[in-house]
Amino acid sequence: MQSPNSQLAEAITKVLLTVIFLGGIFWFVTVGANLGGGGIENFRIDWLDWALLSFATFRLGRLIAYDRVAEPFRAPFTRTVRDITGAGNTVVPKGRGVQRAFGQLISCPICAGTWVAAGLVVLMYYFPGPTHAFLVMTATIGGAELIHNATEAFCWTGTLNRARAGRIFNDRSEEDQTD
Repeated sequence: MQSPNSQLAEAITKVLLTVIFLGGIFWFVTVGANLGGGGIENFRIDWLDWALLSFATFRLGRLIAYDRVAEPFRAPFTRTVRDITGAGNTVVPKGRGVQRAFGQLISCPICAGTWVAAGLVVLMYYFPGPTHAFLVMTATIGGAELIHNATEAFCWTGTLNRARAGRIFNDRSEEDQTD
């Protein structure tokens, strides 16, 4: 249980992060975009860029929240524990106040991905060529991860159904033997 001071520090940190995020977006749209490029009114993202951004954001959000390679960066704010299902590990925030607020942000792939997406869009505006190449690489990895996850889910389902069918078959065989 957190102390009231820790809860207050955590709440203030979350509010400040939200203000920084929304303020950064507002600044980029109103001022920052006019500092480089052709102005925000000329900035367009087509459907392919949007798809690349989506897959790249998916992959990078998961990298920040779960991947072992990012564990040293998460270590001050999170810890890795056994998942309650027993099927693996999960990342949870640690500490109190500011530490916990940052831990919650980076242990959630959707939360981290929100910041990643904003950063990628800004990079697309100022550095379109290199950012596009980076998006292609990370989006490809994100797509491959989705295919891997789907394959793994099908394998688990197949294994479970095979075990169920085996039990049904064995139960019927035992019934036939008792008749």
